[in-house]
Amino acid sequence: MTAKQQIIRFESAGLAYSEAGETLSDINITLGEGEFRFLTGPSGAGKTSLLKMIYLAMRPTRGRLFLFGEDASAAPRDALPLLRRRIGVVFQEFRLLDHLTAFDNVALPMKVAGVNVNQYREDVSELLNWVGLGDRMEAKPPTLSGGEQQRVALARALVSKPDLILADEPTGNVDPAMSERIMKLFVELNKLGAAVIVATHDLHLVQSLGKPVLRIADGRVTRSAAAGGA
Repeated sequence: MTAKQQIIRFESAGLAYSEAGETLSDINITLGEGEFRFLTGPSGAGKTSLLKMIYLAMRPTRGRLFLFGEDASAAPRDALPLLRRRIGVVFQEFRLLDHLTAFDNVALPMKVAGVNVNQYREDVSELLNWVGLGDRMEAKPPTLSGGEQQRVALARALVSKPDLILADEPTGNVDPAMSERIMKLFVELNKLGAAVIVATHDLHLVQSLGKPVLRIADGRVTRSAAAGGA
């Protein structure tokens, strides 16, 4: 059996926003290909900061971060876009373009990568149908509710079939039925090989899936086994 590729590895990493002290300290975690982790902790503990470090929106202020086997903490700035293209990100700020339709917002990563529309049209339509927006493909963000915008952002993050999926409270603005549907999509992509980290306050969601958990408290990240579920 082929060894799993290591997707994320932190080595004694820390993050400080100022000289007042570190927000996150002594991070030593790894995530391999096809692994799924929930990320939990109280508000303000640093969940979003950890995800942003992984996405390279910020870099550790000490220690090292390896992504896909490359030392991302030391990589030159012009090397970062290639790493980011392998990551699908769903942050709480949706960052949709108001002048584009839902379809075109989802298709944007493929357009930027130079992919022909005939190669991604079906994938974009399928994802929008999956998140319950099959009848809103031509709608623009200002006409969509917050929950609908969140689902467009989710579809955009997944359309390029990323090797790593980072989701920050992806079910925060949707009803329980859609929440379950979204999590099923993450699980299916995970089964196909994508590594997944989902930050959430929803402990019922964590327990229902029974996936391992990363917990942040007092600036430290700890690991625990699956918390019940299937």
